Amino acid sequence: MSDAIVIIPTYNEEENVARMTEKLMSLEKDFHILFVDDNSPDQTARIIKRLKEKFPGRIHIEERAGKMGLGTAYIHGFKWALTHDYDYIFEMDCDFSHNPDDLIRLYNACHADGADVSIGSRYVKGGKISNWPLKRILMSYFASLYVRMILWLNIKDTTAGFKCYRSKVLEKINLDGITFKGYAFQICMKFAAKKHGFKITEVPITFVDRVYGVSKMSTGIFKEAFFGVWKMRGMKL
Repeated sequence: MSDAIVIIPTYNEEENVARMTEKLMSLEKDFHILFVDDNSPDQTARIIKRLKEKFPGRIHIEERAGKMGLGTAYIHGFKWALTHDYDYIFEMDCDFSHNPDDLIRLYNACHADGADVSIGSRYVKGGKISNWPLKRILMSYFASLYVRMILWLNIKDTTAGFKCYRSKVLEKINLDGITFKGYAFQICMKFAAKKHGFKITEVPITFVDRVYGVSKMSTGIFKEAFFGVWKMRGMKL
């Protein structure tokens, strides 16, 4: 039984899911994977089920009825991971924008160095972004600055989605009270962890824009984050 599980939400990721699984299974650390698939109309779920047979006990899939948003997928995954007694629970994208090799660094930041939450950060010293146009880099950077000002959150990369949590963090946070779906979800989870006094550290990573598949971002997700930070201040987290 591994002490660590990587939660990966999927929707139309048939071009990435096998490559990602093979890479994670090759790491020196024994990670398990939970895919939360939102009824992908392509071959994603079928591919995952074949991978379950190839790596018995290490690959898991939860299938949902439809596309319900990234935030709800992660919360579904968090609850599943807690009931299966994993000590370290990760968030990660399927599209290789997050380098799987960095999982070990995030794990060590919690397991060896004592953090409760470790964040793969683009905006601390040593962090980088590859293949993004300047306009998108500036938008992301100033969005994080905006969040830090509103929430008084001393985290450089507030919208980062590459993270490791100790299980006690997710047990403490009111997961049912978080209804955000996109960037606002990522911000809210960090804000909740900080409010509860958990130790958060940022680990520098290089973020790479996806090569295969289509981005799920939308104008609605940006608006949710922009206005959602004001709502977070009064939420019971």
